[in-house]
Amino acid sequence: MNDVPSVFIVDDDKQVRSALTLLMESVGLKAESFASAHDYLEQFDAAKPGCLILDVRMPGISGLDLQARLSAEVIHPPIIIITGHGDVPMAVRAVTAGAVDFIEKPFNNQSMLDNVHRAIELDAKQRGESSRLQDVEQRYNELTPREKEVLQFVIDGKRNKIIASEMHISQSTVEAHRSKVMDKMLAKTLSDLMRMALLLKLIS
Repeated sequence: MNDVPSVFIVDDDKQVRSALTLLMESVGLKAESFASAHDYLEQFDAAKPGCLILDVRMPGISGLDLQARLSAEVIHPPIIIITGHGDVPMAVRAVTAGAVDFIEKPFNNQSMLDNVHRAIELDAKQRGESSRLQDVEQRYNELTPREKEVLQFVIDGKRNKIIASEMHISQSTVEAHRSKVMDKMLAKTLSDLMRMALLLKLIS
């Protein structure tokens, strides 16, 4: 995975793309520009970190359509909407649907950079959380069916004696399964285990 974040600029106006590219590069940010949502989707790679500056109105796939397509991905760059004055209601809809912010054209350079830095920080945070979830899921999948059953009893707050009775096994066997679960999940305490269960949505 390339760890250097990119600012992806999608706008059918060449002058806007050029201005934004120069602005990003002036503060040391990597910029990639695209004349259409289709062009962006052709090279889209969820593993690439960064943020997306997206125009609302474009021929073909609109900015809102692209946002909807990306929302179906497990992870995608946070989106900053740029818009002409007449597109403000559409931009508000985009923000309501999860965009970081919307900026009207002509935009203020500092406001744009502030939003880009905020979006890149958000992306890093989301990727960190996604990576942790994947790690926890991998550990959970390595549990045996019996260990998963014990884990569910534990997070439901059942004591070893009750678990043994409901599973028709000895209390010492339950304790052995619990110990294995803690080891495999890399949980040092019950609190650690409960936080992982929350991540896995095992707690309703």
